[in-house]
Amino acid sequence: MSGKQRYDEHAELVEKMAEALGVDLAEETMAGRWTPEEMQATVSRCLGCTDPAHCKGWLEENKAGVEETPGYCRNKDLLEAMRARLASA
Repeated sequence: MSGKQRYDEHAELVEKMAEALGVDLAEETMAGRWTPEEMQATVSRCLGCTDPAHCKGWLEENKAGVEETPGYCRNKDLLEAMRARLASA
């Protein structure tokens, strides 16, 4: 898998994990609450995951939505903070 394909795979995982929490990253970006630099840092953390296949399976099982990300998610704190901020708005 090329570097770009791998990056794209993890960018998709980040998006799906956010969606599972009810966070629309495109909306967050358009509202200025999430910058392209933050997106890159978030995907970079995800790239450090040693088992993206497990994450894909977890996301498939939890399509209906979740209250929190799995403990192994490298973006757990960030995504859950975004969710909490949206919930309190």
